[in-house]
Amino acid sequence: MPPPRTRGTALRHRLAELRGPDVPPKALDARALAALAANPGCARRAILDGAGVNKTALASALGSPSAFGQSQFALTRGNAFEAKVKADGGAELLRLVHEKLDRAAEPPADARVPDLTATGPQGRTARTALELREAAAHPGAWTLLDHPMLALDVAGSPAFLEPDAVVVHPDGSWTVVEIKSFPLLDGSADPAKVGAAARQAAVYVLALEELAARLDPAPRVRHRILLVCPRDFSNQPAASAVDIRKQRAVTARQLARLTRIEDIADALPEGTCFSPELPAEELTAAVESVPATYAPECLSACELAFHCRTRSRETGAVTSLGRPLRAELGGLTTVEEVLAAARGEAGDPGDPAVAALRRAAALRAEALEAACR
Repeated sequence: MPPPRTRGTALRHRLAELRGPDVPPKALDARALAALAANPGCARRAILDGAGVNKTALASALGSPSAFGQSQFALTRGNAFEAKVKADGGAELLRLVHEKLDRAAEPPADARVPDLTATGPQGRTARTALELREAAAHPGAWTLLDHPMLALDVAGSPAFLEPDAVVVHPDGSWTVVEIKSFPLLDGSADPAKVGAAARQAAVYVLALEELAARLDPAPRVRHRILLVCPRDFSNQPAASAVDIRKQRAVTARQLARLTRIEDIADALPEGTCFSPELPAEELTAAVESVPATYAPECLSACELAFHCRTRSRETGAVTSLGRPLRAELGGLTTVEEVLAAARGEAGDPGDPAVAALRRAAALRAEALEAACR
């Protein structure tokens, strides 16, 4: 008789069934995880990301191909810039870390750059943890970890993350380094892009904190990360220290609120599968069996945004008009309910949202009447 499955083994088997037969999982990266944390109420994204479903292929199979993602040109440019920053054993990168974050330490010289090669994400995660422990056990030297692999528990399932670099300072503390291809113009960059980089770095910081907590004594994970970008319109690296305490707190809170993936999986009908190879009707039914929480912000963060937007508009959901508006409307969840309340055909007059809508409708009617005179 085979041994009974543990809960974790059963969940992994269930998630594999949701992906489809012999379909390898698509790993979560920090960009996707930051977007997932930004919309914790979306059960659809949680289960698809938790199961490792390729949402780009899924969106195409549903007839709503995604335009989300970086261009090949941007990826090539970014890879070339990162290689330049890390050349010569990361000498320039370590110089920037010393200059922007740790001037009191000895300048970096003969820094350790350990080989993190291992088989599979679990092997690379273990290798990274080993090298971080080794660095913590030998203070006084600089260590550069190039593309380490970290693990972060997300709704009961591990997500494997790969920051651009992690630097261990001579005092044993750890710093996350983000290398981006957008420019620093006169010492500052596009605030929206810096914010996105900070949210991504916050995910790495949380993963490092989980790892540090397992060491004794626990190393300090710095909450100021180093953002490295091209200077002005050149290819020369420049850097800025970014405080990500706010982003870290928000991300930690949002991840803690995520519905556990096994609870969503248990609620799905038996035989549900999200394989893009399924017939369109069957695949659409499977996707629609999981509720989504669409908002316009999803268009810049989720491959399924076009599909969910179409469905949201078809049902008249007010979330398609934005989360701030949805919050103002209280219990009115559809455009039809909002219009009926504004016309006085439905809704509680004592509800502040209903009263505001009726007042707005009256003012509009007065303005139109005055314009027609």
